Amino acid sequence: MPTASQPPPDLLGLSSDELEVLLRGLGQPRYRARQLFSWLHRGASFDEMTDLPRPLRERLAQLATPGTLTRVAREDASDGSAKLAFRTTDGHLIETVLILHRSRITVCVSSQVGCAFGCAFCATGKQGLTRSLRAGEIAEQVVRVQQEIAPKRVTNIVFMGMGEPLANYDAVLKAVALINNERGLGIGARHIAISTCGLPDQIRRLAGEGLQVALAISLHGATDAVRNQLVPAGRKHPIAQLMAAARHYAQSTRRKIAFEYVVVPGTNDTSEQATRLAALLRGLPSMVNVIPRNPLDESGRPDPGAAFRFASLLEARGLAAVVRRSRGAEVLGACGQLSSRRQAKDKAGRATSRPACKWR
Repeated sequence: MPTASQPPPDLLGLSSDELEVLLRGLGQPRYRARQLFSWLHRGASFDEMTDLPRPLRERLAQLATPGTLTRVAREDASDGSAKLAFRTTDGHLIETVLILHRSRITVCVSSQVGCAFGCAFCATGKQGLTRSLRAGEIAEQVVRVQQEIAPKRVTNIVFMGMGEPLANYDAVLKAVALINNERGLGIGARHIAISTCGLPDQIRRLAGEGLQVALAISLHGATDAVRNQLVPAGRKHPIAQLMAAARHYAQSTRRKIAFEYVVVPGTNDTSEQATRLAALLRGLPSMVNVIPRNPLDESGRPDPGAAFRFASLLEARGLAAVVRRSRGAEVLGACGQLSSRRQAKDKAGRATSRPACKWR
């Protein structure tokens, strides 16, 4: 039995094989694991798992939990995006974003509470790292959002929320497997993107996993001098090392790589940076997602003008570039805006909300 010092296991974080081992110990046949996995990834409580025998459901309720996150807030934007705040069992808050774009319904998940990498334009990085999330906590974000939007279906997952996914490598890959499992959410690997601020060893490791997930690399500068101002991780991993790992990933997986580029006017949006970026990416199957710098609090507004100007410089040099709209920015749910500190006042776990804003 779980004790106060040893919380009950989270079944939602277990694979089908792990559930099979657990249920075998309870004298259950193999097919019960498949049933249980499907229920868990629909966000069901034990009482709702009606094709499982009641004695088994009661026993499971004594031993474990079907997920651990508690939703404490939802903020809706006028562009259809929504930001959800979840509380973990140890009292931390994470944020998850629902993004609607044409026929796609994307969930942007967090992989850590905070982040250790301190990028200059990122609210998450400014709060530092508290801990990494477990695989179940990552996958459960998608499960809970899927419950919110049913009968519509989540189509895409991006690991671009709070934290550095490749610094939580094992949990992130297990979460990918859970999300990908056809008995649960069944979201294809080609519809899952993992973003990194640039950890070459982990990128090479990911290339060898045999997965077809997309890779997005946060570059934000075409020279070490500029990039190091914005991405402190660059001081340990120079652009030459990062680009060598990126080329290895593209060659190994035959997948195009997306390079994320937050435009900081006057710093990384010069003609020289555009020319150097074109040279860096020459011959590499890639595209550049140019991102307007989003304000880190409610006092500012995203200004896409500089992003469009820089995208034009890239296109003139033969690069495929697209300006990413700051979806969810009005509820601080866009790139670089997620931070659990904003929910810190919610000590009692009460739901907070505010009216949907109009796009400004």
